[in-house]
Amino acid sequence: MPKKIKIAIFGYGNIGQYAVEAVQASPDMQLVGIVQPIAALKSASLAAARNYNLVETVEELSEVDVALLCIPTRAVPETAVQLLAGGINTVDSYDIHGQLADLRIKLDPVASKNNSVAVNSAGWDPGTDSMVRCMFEFMLPRGVTYTNFGPGMSMGHTVAAKAIPGVENALSMTIPLGTSIHRRMVYVQLQPGTDFNEVAAAIKKDPYFAKDETIVSQVSDVDMLLDVGHGVNMERKGVSGLTHNQLLSYAMKINNPALTAQIMVAAARASLKQKPGAYTMIQIPIIDFIYGDQDDIIRRLV
Repeated sequence: MPKKIKIAIFGYGNIGQYAVEAVQASPDMQLVGIVQPIAALKSASLAAARNYNLVETVEELSEVDVALLCIPTRAVPETAVQLLAGGINTVDSYDIHGQLADLRIKLDPVASKNNSVAVNSAGWDPGTDSMVRCMFEFMLPRGVTYTNFGPGMSMGHTVAAKAIPGVENALSMTIPLGTSIHRRMVYVQLQPGTDFNEVAAAIKKDPYFAKDETIVSQVSDVDMLLDVGHGVNMERKGVSGLTHNQLLSYAMKINNPALTAQIMVAAARASLKQKPGAYTMIQIPIIDFIYGDQDDIIRRLV
């Protein structure tokens, strides 16, 4: 029997909890532990995480092939560097579009030097949506692509809003206005004594929100609004060769963290098939993400 891929999950929040399920459902993988500071977990999550060998540092695990970084995007660069330097492959769902190319360039020499692999931005956008945009572009080399998200919860934006001083809890909803324009509806539950106007101003200045219309509202209980559903509708209108008026479309409605976790698990599999270095999903052969014999996959899907 082939050796199973040993997976460690960093973080046991929205994505981490679904990553446990995705790893357990993968016949070629074995979950060896969850890495998470115990003090950061609420009681219910703590009890659940302890069922999966909860530790506070990766050094407490005997063997790890790939670490799934189910942590806030802004914590990814430092954590990835440390793990890659130790020879452990990493998969992240880094979601700051304008900075992800620089992240790959930063991690590539570290991974190459230490015989490890980083797969960056392994989510659905950036990630699989990026792969679809690439397909759209080689099908219609000239044209315009519009990516419209939602309506739904943006995990990256929600984490960014939660990090603002004085915020007890937050939810950021993405509302599509069409032609790749979006409104951010941010609901905040504040700590006692916090000035709402200061919080709203800080959220709007954050790079996650600065480029979009952002409306911040104060609520008494964010959990009453929580729905992790999301989606995307992508269209490209353009030209194939000299033929105009070609129209391509792609749409999905999804559970956001569940799909992100599944894509990260697929990327973990793909990471072991690449030469040392750092990659985005569009740089990896699509067949490498799929479990099974390559010839069987080709017979089934081509």
